[in-house]
Amino acid sequence: MVFHSEYPAVPAVDEPIHQAVLGHAVPRHGDATALIDGTDPTGATSVSYALLDVQHRRVAAALAEAGLAKGDVLALHSPNSVLFPAVFYGATRAGASVTTVHPLATAEEFAQQIADSSARWIVTIAPLLETARRAAELSGSIAEIFVCDRADGHRSVLDMFASTAPEPEVSIDPGEDIAVLPYSSGTTGVPKGVMLTHRSIATNLAQLAPVFPMKPGDRILAVLPFFHIYGLTALLNAPLRYGATVVVLPRFDLDQFLAAIERHRITGLYVAPPIVLALAKHPAVAQYDLSSLEYVVSAAAPLDAQLAAACSARLELPPVRQAYGMTELSPGTHVVPLAAANPPPGAVGKLLPGTEMRILSLDDPGKDVGVDEPGEIAIRGPQVMKGYLGRPDATAAMIDAEGWVHTGDVGQVDADGWLFVVDRVKELIKYKGFQVAPAELEALLLTHPSIADAAVIGVYDEDGTEVPCAYVVRAPAAPDLTADEVMTYVAERVAPYKKVRRVEFIGQVPRASTGKILRRELRDRQKGEA
Repeated sequence: MVFHSEYPAVPAVDEPIHQAVLGHAVPRHGDATALIDGTDPTGATSVSYALLDVQHRRVAAALAEAGLAKGDVLALHSPNSVLFPAVFYGATRAGASVTTVHPLATAEEFAQQIADSSARWIVTIAPLLETARRAAELSGSIAEIFVCDRADGHRSVLDMFASTAPEPEVSIDPGEDIAVLPYSSGTTGVPKGVMLTHRSIATNLAQLAPVFPMKPGDRILAVLPFFHIYGLTALLNAPLRYGATVVVLPRFDLDQFLAAIERHRITGLYVAPPIVLALAKHPAVAQYDLSSLEYVVSAAAPLDAQLAAACSARLELPPVRQAYGMTELSPGTHVVPLAAANPPPGAVGKLLPGTEMRILSLDDPGKDVGVDEPGEIAIRGPQVMKGYLGRPDATAAMIDAEGWVHTGDVGQVDADGWLFVVDRVKELIKYKGFQVAPAELEALLLTHPSIADAAVIGVYDEDGTEVPCAYVVRAPAAPDLTADEVMTYVAERVAPYKKVRRVEFIGQVPRASTGKILRRELRDRQKGEA
């Protein structure tokens, strides 16, 4: 059975991403503030829409003068800053594809991404320059490294703003040309370049607009990374397309985050579950005036319904909205609409306009299941990636012959069209034939007052049976919490087959910058201890 969106389809946006964003906003909101540096306590470091338009055009001109040509790949290796958008849109205007690089990548990881993407140019910042230089040396393919700030021997983006070179005239095919090339592991394997066209990411903005509109006067706090497609879409492209103001932070620091909300009267937060956890439980929240907030959206990882309710109750806000998608889907497919008065707890949203979904049987993927039955989520729509760069086999494994993306996520749909994500297919623990969802156990563990954070993976016991193992971070006030106490707490609240059968205490749960638990690191830890 195919599930369809209840919203009318939107026309494909056949424009380059810089035109789809700035081309719409600048004529209407040129004098308005587009970007504010949230690290500046005075709030004086800001960029208007008109200035951003000039900046990105000058960057395009300078890059073209340096030798960048259509089809080149530029590696953008930087934390969030008010300069990031000028570089991103400037590079796409010059005809480049932008591969976004994690600022904490090692030189070897960076070099691997350079080699895989065939990047020829790097834009970084001075504190990361050593890593970028080493990556360039290892790859041997980089023509030049630029910096956003200042560094001896490297041209600065700040100087590009004064470039007198002619603006390049580049013909872009929005449906074929790659705008951004983020890296994702998909459902399995090593990171792969996800080819997102100008059309796919621009159309996804249009799909989001009816259910989660942004407008002039909205003030969005950008703390999730722009290098990740969630941040790039929700915190950069979407607000700038509609004239909102983006307050930019380079990383998550709770006090700086809360102070920015208070100082800049932030209206909307797009976050990941660890930040929802902090907003719900951390005592520092009470020290700041967060009354300007109108809504909170959480995505990128499963969010427990009780935690979401605790956050919204503490902040005196409507229910925390969730959204669902993946890098390969530009990224959005589902959102809990802003206008929904009482969305069901735990729902990640309804289908965006023009998006179709099937729920595939876990026992027989060739068959669909119906309402209220769990299965693998499959998606089809205009936001689907072009494919994995240079990996036709991986693309074919992800996207079937009919265009359905097999997400690797387990979900179910209720009679009203709300999607609930249960877990990842590959993360399901099979205990004596029963399926155990780590996300469910993690959500339960977080309700324990002595547990600050937790992650669950499957490990094998002496009999070769896969059993749930919890990695637990003790709360500061509970240094004596024992493994037996944790296992008893869970056992009293779940079916016998779901019981946690091993507990290990750790100082911190390994997570990606988006909040997703890095289960592979926990599995590697298990192998090292075996």
